Amino acid sequence: MRDLQAEFDAAVANSKTLTERPDNQTLLRLYSLFKQASEGDVSGKRPGFTDLVGRAKYDAWAGLQGTAPETAKQAYIDLIASLKG
Repeated sequence: MRDLQAEFDAAVANSKTLTERPDNQTLLRLYSLFKQASEGDVSGKRPGFTDLVGRAKYDAWAGLQGTAPETAKQAYIDLIASLKG
């Protein structure tokens, strides 16, 4: 049986060694998948309208509400693999 957590940890490490910086939408997707996989559903208040980056991150994470951590981990692993490809 494969160890999903070990694969996820390896993908997180690999994300720091990408040769090209992903576009902003991909970065938001990586962020939201990481947060959903490691912390579960979004928590806290949505940042105010002056914090555009914080709002974008919050909204991306909130879009994964209800996604199982295991599903988010696998999606993160697959996305990093496609970027390394």
